[in-house]
Amino acid sequence: MFNLCMFTGDATSKESSPFINSSTSDVEKSQQYDGKNMALFEEEMDTSPMVSSLLSSLANYSNLTQGSKEHEEAENNEEARKKTVQAPRMGTIMGVYLPCMQNILGVILFLRMTWLVGVGGVLGTFIIVFMCCSTTMLTAISMSAIATNGVVPAGGSYYMISRSLGPEFGGAVGICFYLGTTFAGAMYILGCIEILLIYIVPAAAIFKMEGLEGAEAEAALLNNMRVFGTIVVSFMALVVFVGVKYVNKLALVFLACVILSILAVYAGVIKTSFDPPFFPVCVLGNRTLVSKGFDICAKTIEQGNATVTTKLWRAFCDSEFLNATCDEYFTNNNVSQIQGIPGITSGILAENLFTTFMEKNSILEKRGIPAVLDPEAPETNTNRYVLADITSFFTLLVGIYFPSVTGIMAGSNRSGDLQDAQKSIPVGTILAITTTSIIYMSSVFLFGACVDGVVLRDKFGEGVNGNLVIGTLAWPSPWVIVFGSFFSTCGAGLQSLTGAPRLLQAIARDGIIPFLRVFGHGKANGEPTWALLLTACICEIGILIASLDAVAPILSMFFLMCYMFVNLACALQTLLRTPNWRPRFKFYHWALSLLGMSLCLTLMFLCSWYYAIVAMVIASCIYKYIEFCGAEKEWGDGIRGISLSAARYALMRLEEGPPHTKNWRPQILVLMSLDGEQSVEQPRLLSLTSQLKAGKGLTIVGACVEGTYLNNQPQAQKADQSLRKLMEVEKVKGFSQVVISSNLRDATSHLIQAGGLGGLRHNTVLVSFPKNWKQAEEHHRCRNFIEVVRETTAAHLAMLVPKNISAYPSNGERFTEGHIDVWWIVHDGGLLMLLPFLLRQHKVWRKCKIRIFTVAQMDDNSIQMKKDLMTFLYHLRFDAEVEVVEMHDSDISAYTYEKTLVMEQRSQILKEMHLTKNEREREIQSITDVSRGSIRRKNPSNLHPQRSIAEESVGGSGEEKPEEEVQLIQGKNATPTPTSPTSPTAPTPAAMSPGEEVQMTWTDDTEKTNNPAHMMIFNSSRCSLSVSNVRRMHHAQKLNGVIVKKSQEAKLVLLNMPGPPKNRTGEESYMEFLEVLTEGLNRVLLVRGGGREVITIYS
Repeated sequence: MFNLCMFTGDATSKESSPFINSSTSDVEKSQQYDGKNMALFEEEMDTSPMVSSLLSSLANYSNLTQGSKEHEEAENNEEARKKTVQAPRMGTIMGVYLPCMQNILGVILFLRMTWLVGVGGVLGTFIIVFMCCSTTMLTAISMSAIATNGVVPAGGSYYMISRSLGPEFGGAVGICFYLGTTFAGAMYILGCIEILLIYIVPAAAIFKMEGLEGAEAEAALLNNMRVFGTIVVSFMALVVFVGVKYVNKLALVFLACVILSILAVYAGVIKTSFDPPFFPVCVLGNRTLVSKGFDICAKTIEQGNATVTTKLWRAFCDSEFLNATCDEYFTNNNVSQIQGIPGITSGILAENLFTTFMEKNSILEKRGIPAVLDPEAPETNTNRYVLADITSFFTLLVGIYFPSVTGIMAGSNRSGDLQDAQKSIPVGTILAITTTSIIYMSSVFLFGACVDGVVLRDKFGEGVNGNLVIGTLAWPSPWVIVFGSFFSTCGAGLQSLTGAPRLLQAIARDGIIPFLRVFGHGKANGEPTWALLLTACICEIGILIASLDAVAPILSMFFLMCYMFVNLACALQTLLRTPNWRPRFKFYHWALSLLGMSLCLTLMFLCSWYYAIVAMVIASCIYKYIEFCGAEKEWGDGIRGISLSAARYALMRLEEGPPHTKNWRPQILVLMSLDGEQSVEQPRLLSLTSQLKAGKGLTIVGACVEGTYLNNQPQAQKADQSLRKLMEVEKVKGFSQVVISSNLRDATSHLIQAGGLGGLRHNTVLVSFPKNWKQAEEHHRCRNFIEVVRETTAAHLAMLVPKNISAYPSNGERFTEGHIDVWWIVHDGGLLMLLPFLLRQHKVWRKCKIRIFTVAQMDDNSIQMKKDLMTFLYHLRFDAEVEVVEMHDSDISAYTYEKTLVMEQRSQILKEMHLTKNEREREIQSITDVSRGSIRRKNPSNLHPQRSIAEESVGGSGEEKPEEEVQLIQGKNATPTPTSPTSPTAPTPAAMSPGEEVQMTWTDDTEKTNNPAHMMIFNSSRCSLSVSNVRRMHHAQKLNGVIVKKSQEAKLVLLNMPGPPKNRTGEESYMEFLEVLTEGLNRVLLVRGGGREVITIYS
C-alpha cells in the first residue's frame, strides 16, 4: 500500500500541462497499474500516467465551454440542462469563411466606397485598398500560424494574443480589440440609421432638415442620428439579452442580403456595357444641382407658343417672370444634363483616375465643362448645389476605409464551435480575405469605369434624386441595394453586440484586470449580462458622435493595434525559436509578420496621428495597470522568451570585464537569520536594503537552513515564502535564495560564494551585528559573523554591518531633520562617501543633512586637510558639512588597561574551563562584577612608573604564540585617541614603539588599593596581556569618545569597520573592540570597502 500526493494548481495549470482530462481518482489510477507490469513506475503514477490513458484523454478532448447557441438551448430546454452538451461541428465554410465574409463586407462598401473612388481617384483608392488588404492578409498569415500552434480554446483572437504575448500585452490588446468591436457596432448602427433616414423614410426624421442650410442642416441630421441610434442600440441590446439564438438564426439571412446586394452590383455593371441606366444629373455651368428643388433640368420650357419658367428658374430668381432679377452665376451659365452612369464602355475611367480632394462646403463641379464665374462675386444660393460635407484628404480616406477590411477574426472568435480549428481558421480566413479583396479591388475599377465623377463624389445622392449612389448602379432596382445594405448593417451591429460582451467576459474571467472581474459574471447559463450592459454604454458613446466618418477612424485605431500585436507575437515566437513554437501552418515567415506589423503602425498614423497616440496611451495605461495590480499569470508567452534572451545577452556582456567606477552600484547580498518557524528575525534589515536601493542594483536576500536537502526541503520552501512575502512588504525588488547545509557556517559561505550568476553577482554583503554575542549560547553566531567578515575580505567584497538594527527606521517613517554623520578614518574605495548619498535618495532620509568627519594626526595640517576635503566633495558633487577632528597622543589609561585584562581573562576562561552552561554564566558574571567594582572605585594599582607589560606577563603561558598586530586605524602613523568620558584621566604621555614592549606611565596619585579581587585580575597567571590588544583597546576607546561627543544626536553614524584578526586566537577580542568602538551610539553602520574605487570625480 502506498500513498499518493495530489497537487492542485490555479486555473491556468491546465495550459501548462500536457494532460487534458486529468480528473481520474486515486483508486482508478491505482487500478490502471494492476496486472499491467507497471509496478516499477507505480510511485510516479500521479505525475506520469500511462501512455494509453494519455492518448485516450486526448482523443476524448472537447475544446470549449458551451457556445452561445448551446447557452440558449440550455436555458430554454430543461432536458438539455441535464445532458452533456456535445461539441458543435462546424466546418470551414459555415464556421469561418461565411462569418468572415459577413463581417468584412458591410457598411463602408455600400455607403462610402463610391465616394472614396470619386474623391481619391481610382489609382489613389486602389493604393488604399491594396495597403489595407495586404495588412489584413499578412495579419491572417500570422494569426494562422498562432492558431495552428496547439489547441485554441474559447476566446479566439484574445486567447491567441494573450497566450503569445503575456497577460500585460494580452490584456491591453484584448481591451483594444473589445473597444474596436464595440465601436464597430456603433458604426454599423449609424450606417443603418443613415440608410433609414436618407434613403428609405426621410419623413421619419424628428428634426426636420427641409429649409435648413449649412451648419443647421448638419446639426439636425446629427441629432436625428443620435435619437434613432439610441433607440436602435437599446433594441439590439434587448434582443441580445433575451437570447442570442435569434441573432444566430438571422445571421444567414443577413449574410444572404450582403451576397445578393453584391451580385446585384456586378449584374448592374455588366448591364451598363450594353444598356446603361438612365440617371440624369442636372448641371448649372459645371456645378451639380440638388435634384430636390426642381422637376425639369432647364431654365425655361416651351409650352404652346409661350416660354414658361421652371422651378429651377424660381429657385435662382426673385420671380417667375422672364424679366426677373436672377443669380449672376445662373444668368451667365447654361443648364445641362449629363448621364450619371455612362457605362463601362464609355471611357469615363480616364476622368476618374486621379484625386479630387475637396474643402468642406465647396461646390461639386463637373470636369471638362466650361463655366463663366466672376471670382469677385459673392457665392449665393449655395444650398441649391451639391456641397462637400467634410474636408477630404488622403489620410482621412484611409481611416474611413480601413474598417471595411476588419472582421478577419470572426472565424478565430468562433474557435470553440469549430470541428477542427487548426485547419478551418487558416483556410477559411485567408480564403475570405482573398475573396473580399478581389471584390474591393474590382469595385474600385468598376465604379470608376461606370459612374461619372460628380455622382461618385455625391456622398448622399443629392444629385440623383436622393438615391444611394451604389444603388443607381445595381440591377434590377436600386432598392435591392438599399434594403440589402440596411439589413446587412443591422446584422453586423447585432453580431458586434453579441461578440464584444463575450470578449470582455473572457478577459474578466482571466482575472488579469482586477476592476473588470464583475463583468465575468452573467446569467445562469453563462450569458454575459453585465458585459452586455457596459458594451451598450460604450456603443452609445459612438452613437453620440453621430458621424460615421468620425467613428470609423476610432475603431480603425483599435483594430490596427490588435493586428499589430498579432504580427508581433508571431514574429517573436519565430525569432526566439521557442521550443513550443511548432505551427502546422507552414506558409509564414517572420519577415512577413514584421512587414505586417510595420504596415499596421504606418496605417495607424496615416488614419489619424492623434487617435493613434490616444490608442497607444490607453494600451500603455492598461499594460502598466496589469503589471502593477493584475494577477500573476504564467502563460509561457513570447515576452518571457524575450526577457530570457535579453537577460542572457546582458549577462554575456557583463562577463566581458568589470564595471567602470562610474557604473558601480551596490549589488547587495542580504544575509537574513531565521527562527525555528522559518520566519525572518530582523525584518528591518530589508527596510535598510530598500532605502539603500537608490542605486537600483541587484538584491539577493539569502537565508540558511540547517540540515540535509532531502529532509529539510519543506522548511527551505517555507523560508523562501517568508523572504518573498517580506520583500513584497518592504518593496525590495530582487531575488530570494535559501541554502540548506549541514551547518549554518557552511551554508553562509555557499551563499557568499555562489550567489548571483555570471557578471551579475553581488559586490556587497549586508549582515546584522550579532546580538548578545557575549552569551555562551550565542557564541556560534559570533564566530559565524567573524568568518563572514574574513570571507568577504578574501573575496574583495564590500561589507555593511548595521548595529542595533531594530532601532533603524522603517520605510514608513520620516526624519524631518537631523544628520547623517560619516567618520572617514581610512579610505577604502569611497563606499563610505557613496552610502549617505544613496540613503538620501529615499524619503526616510531625504531631510537629513550629511556631515563628514575626518581625523588629523599630530603631523597633519588640519586647516589644509579641511580645504582639500571640501574641494574633493565639490568635485564629487556631494553637498555635506566638513569637520576635521584633531586627536593628540595621550597615555593609555588604567581603565583601558583594566578593560583589556578583563577581556583577555574572559576569553581565556571560556577556552580553558569546561564548565556547564550555568556554571559558565556564573563565572562570567563574577568576572564582570569584579571589573565593574574596580572601575566604580576608580582605584587603579599604583604600579612602578616605568614598569612594562613584559614584566607583568612573566607568569603567562610560554606556549602562546605572539599575536600578529592588526591595527584599528590603517594609517602610516596610528595615533591614540582621547579616552572615553567614563575612563580615568591619564595626562602624562608614554613612549610607545609598535612591535616592541609598550611602556605605561601612570601619574594618578591615588593610593594603591588592596582589593584582593582587583589584585587577582592584575596578577592572574592564566592571562597575559597582548601588546596590540592594549593599543587597539586604547584607540577604540579614544575614537569612541570623540564620536559620541560629536555624533551622539545623529540619526545615523557611518564608520570604517576594522579588519578581523588574521589568526583565530583574537576573535573575542575583535568583537570587544567593535563593541567599545560603537558604545553609546544608537544607530551605527559599519562599512568595509571591497578593495576597489566606487566613486570618481570624472564625468
